Amino acid sequence: MRALLSVSDKTDIVWFAKELENLGYEIISTGGTYKVLKENGINAIEISEVTKFPEMFEGRVKTLNPYIHGAILYRRDKEEHRKTAKEHGIKDIDIVCVNLYPFKETIEKTDDFEEIIENIDIGGPAMVRSAAKNFESVLIVTDTKDYKKVIEALKENKNDMEFRRELMIKAFEHTASYDSMIANYMNKRFKGGFGNKQFIVGEKVFDTRYGENPHQKGALYQFEDFFTKHFETLKGEASFNNLTDINSAVKIAAAFGNEPAVCIVKHGNPCGFAIKDNLKESYIEALKCDPISAYGGVVAINGKLDKDLAEEINKIFVEVIIAADVDKEALDVFEKKKRIKIFSQNSNFLTLPNDTYDFKHIEGGFVYQEADKVKDDEIKNAKLVSEKEASKEQMKDLEIAYKVAALTKSNCVVYVKDSAMVAIGMGMTSRVDAAKCALRKASELGLDVKGAAMASEAFFPFRDSVDEAAKAGISAIIEPGGSIRDDEVIEAANEHKIALYFTGVRHFLH
Repeated sequence: MRALLSVSDKTDIVWFAKELENLGYEIISTGGTYKVLKENGINAIEISEVTKFPEMFEGRVKTLNPYIHGAILYRRDKEEHRKTAKEHGIKDIDIVCVNLYPFKETIEKTDDFEEIIENIDIGGPAMVRSAAKNFESVLIVTDTKDYKKVIEALKENKNDMEFRRELMIKAFEHTASYDSMIANYMNKRFKGGFGNKQFIVGEKVFDTRYGENPHQKGALYQFEDFFTKHFETLKGEASFNNLTDINSAVKIAAAFGNEPAVCIVKHGNPCGFAIKDNLKESYIEALKCDPISAYGGVVAINGKLDKDLAEEINKIFVEVIIAADVDKEALDVFEKKKRIKIFSQNSNFLTLPNDTYDFKHIEGGFVYQEADKVKDDEIKNAKLVSEKEASKEQMKDLEIAYKVAALTKSNCVVYVKDSAMVAIGMGMTSRVDAAKCALRKASELGLDVKGAAMASEAFFPFRDSVDEAAKAGISAIIEPGGSIRDDEVIEAANEHKIALYFTGVRHFLH
């Protein structure tokens, strides 16, 4: 029995090799792996002894040889294959353990294209694919976390077809992901990220109970390791819909850096937001915006959930809490609440992976784009186009309103007063309807919007939205501008003595 070990990630490789040796396997190895094994007392055979050729071209060619690929690929169940192998002196390789050159780590540390090219693995993927193709006879191991499982299977005679099939699937996933990463990098470097092919690769974190509805299957996948590092389940089980709502809430709450922001979301839309002196005050003010919709909603806390805040939240039913961190005492508050789900990011403040690209499924494919975000200086550099100028406090309200609007379904209009959202209209087919709907709901809830700041994620096509804002006593407005009727909108702001700012950047979210 022979095992071929050739790995870039040397984690636990010595232990794995010793265990294989103890089971009677002869170890074949290459380059750096061979050196590590020999230094640690493993009686490994250098691959050149098997191939009868030295490594060539600075290591570019070392395993691409019939004595390697023939030994991996030939069908043990076919007499003709066995005869050919014997005729040419090709001995079985029964286990292939390979992980690939660190391409990802290379592109993260350097822009030197020559170094990047040299860190594209050729022999490794070829061996992985060969072993995976012949999985009925060859065990293929590509993940260091599987070493223990493989040894146990060999020792306990559990090396059955199902076990091999799982490793085979994992191997093809490994090479597919690796090649996708290289292709995406090359397209980004030479074609601005929009090549003829676009590869979207994710690693499963966990299954959800179902998708949006019980008859649909669902699961969470991550691009890198964001959820592995920043998503801990403390209570309950995250559903598909919970995860999309959490995403909406965290994006808004985390948009304000280290400020004590709290965002409440229902069905993907914010129904409450505030930044006050502390998280408890922020939550109380955020809840005032729409306490009816907040029932059964998602609360995102940009900081630590402590006992005091937990007791405040516990006065109503919320389905999900996501916080940067959670106290044990806070968790105890919800011990008897069976339906609530609580998650932590294990950090000081809510964090985002800040994906550089975004995509959306449409029937038959997907649309793909650079990710949208409100730049740090976008609001600071907004152009004052009215006669009246906003105060410092109004500018803070404008910032909050604008960021919330940018992260909410279009058409959207947001009203903020004293750093708390007091009204929002979203997902409307008409911008003036969004403005009116928000104000009507605020009136029904007895919220005073007089003096509030207002934001829109896209330009006002007519002055009617400004006129409606004036009736409600709005003091300042921020919007992208760019309408052919901007002059009329500016004129309306001046007539009503409203401060008006144009950012020059539209933030549609469809």
